[in-house]
Amino acid sequence: MLTFPAAAEVSPLRSTGTARLGVPRAAALAGLLAVLGLSTIWSTVNALWSLWTNDALKSIGMFIPLVSFVLVMRAWRSLGWEMEGSWWGLVVLIVTTIVVRVRDQSILVFVFSPQWSVYVPPHSLVFFAYGVGMALLFGGTRLFRAALFPLVLLWFVNPIPHIFNVFVDLPLQRASAHVARGFAIALGQPLSPDQLRLMFTPEFGMFIAPGCNGIRGAITMGFIALIAGYVYRFRWFAHTAIVLGAVLLGYVFNFARLCILVLYYLVALHITWLQDRAEMGDYIIGAGLFLLGTFLLFYVVRRVSESPGQINPATTIPAAVAGSAMGRTLYVRFAAALALVVFSCYGVARAYVLTHTGSYAAQTKADENAPGQFPARIGGYTLSRSWNENIFGGPLVFHWAQYVPVDGGTPVSLGVSPVLGSHDTLVCHSARGEDPLWRDQITLPTAGNVPVNFSGSFFNDGATQYLEATTICNGASCGEYSSDRTHFGFVYSKPTAHSLFSQDPQRPIPILIKAETIDTTLPADVARQQMTAAVRSFLASVDLDGLTQPYRHQ
Repeated sequence: MLTFPAAAEVSPLRSTGTARLGVPRAAALAGLLAVLGLSTIWSTVNALWSLWTNDALKSIGMFIPLVSFVLVMRAWRSLGWEMEGSWWGLVVLIVTTIVVRVRDQSILVFVFSPQWSVYVPPHSLVFFAYGVGMALLFGGTRLFRAALFPLVLLWFVNPIPHIFNVFVDLPLQRASAHVARGFAIALGQPLSPDQLRLMFTPEFGMFIAPGCNGIRGAITMGFIALIAGYVYRFRWFAHTAIVLGAVLLGYVFNFARLCILVLYYLVALHITWLQDRAEMGDYIIGAGLFLLGTFLLFYVVRRVSESPGQINPATTIPAAVAGSAMGRTLYVRFAAALALVVFSCYGVARAYVLTHTGSYAAQTKADENAPGQFPARIGGYTLSRSWNENIFGGPLVFHWAQYVPVDGGTPVSLGVSPVLGSHDTLVCHSARGEDPLWRDQITLPTAGNVPVNFSGSFFNDGATQYLEATTICNGASCGEYSSDRTHFGFVYSKPTAHSLFSQDPQRPIPILIKAETIDTTLPADVARQQMTAAVRSFLASVDLDGLTQPYRHQ
């Protein structure tokens, strides 16, 4: 049974501010402000919520902030709800708010490899900094030290980084398929040659998708063991062994699940009623095995917790000085936190109102597939066709238009994204494992001879050779920059002062220009020069300010 340590004895000399407010009420108010204060990093909360609800592999991340909050309050309770806060917490919160604001209005991407790109600051760092700021502001350094584990746990709000997907997730998918295929063959069942599909008949079979590789179960088991080891104060070697064992247990039970599912399919070959219920059968088998694995894990945790040699002694933290100056500033710190929350809530509410009442929002509500707003003619180019790019038929990513020169030549495609915000397309290419043959900075003149900085990339996918030039527009100012790199570099844009300090939440609009040729025999340098000339000719008549204006308040 889980027990909480008894609260430390509270000194009768507690500061006047805390005494008037009441310690439990002060702690409850601090917790409430910590929840409301998430509005200061609202864009990060939104991005993570979208990640959790759209990626089943990362959905466990939505429980991390809640678990961290409960563990921080538990640690605070063990300190007797001490309110010896530090103004450094407010500094951390303000800096975090400003950095998130800058990130929302600009791009800063570190590129480590074609498969590994990191936005700065990452969401995990933002949540960690926010938790540290709140702990320091209300509980001070004593609470920070006592709650260091649950604060570090906030790093896992994005539990599986993309680099893990590339180098671990996909190989495990193949391994899982190999185990299931081997088990079916050992039972004498002939299968199709596709290594990821186990077809028992031409119309009835199973596909070993990435979600079948046991990652979710293993990660969940690992987090359960990690948190249980902290609560029971396991020594580091016992803690490490239990976490590794829990991860391994998750994988073993997944392989068992696949083998049981193969048996289910073999039975379904003779009982056709089961064939239409194979997906539900998979869920039931997986849930039953996960429940069994959880019982085994907690059995081990309970046995280890009964061994005194595996438990760390209770942590002792030096007592705070009663009636300190920090305690006497309790109301001032509450007021400062409340002012920050009210200011950020105003910005979030204003953005929500403008987003849901703007003309473009009304148009997209009326028709989710509404085309982009493109002029019929740009200089010597005429609009050939337009279309929308969506994620698997879901959310809109880009409005596209293709323009063809009147006198013949290379067509140029123009993409405008009203939803991506500060986003660099290199990340999308990296996610697909596409490495550019060339990457550099391009400065191209637009309408009115206004020079704009683009980040250029050249690709050859075997069927076409194409040049992409990307930039990001903040109001009337556009520009994106990239460093010349071989293996490491970064892509960035410069936000305007108006976009940073204004309460008018104009979103940054990514622009993507693309020119391509189907002549893959053309030398890459020659093809790139031709595509660059075509893009330069087209952009000379493009008014990026007017083009992006309809989408800024979406």
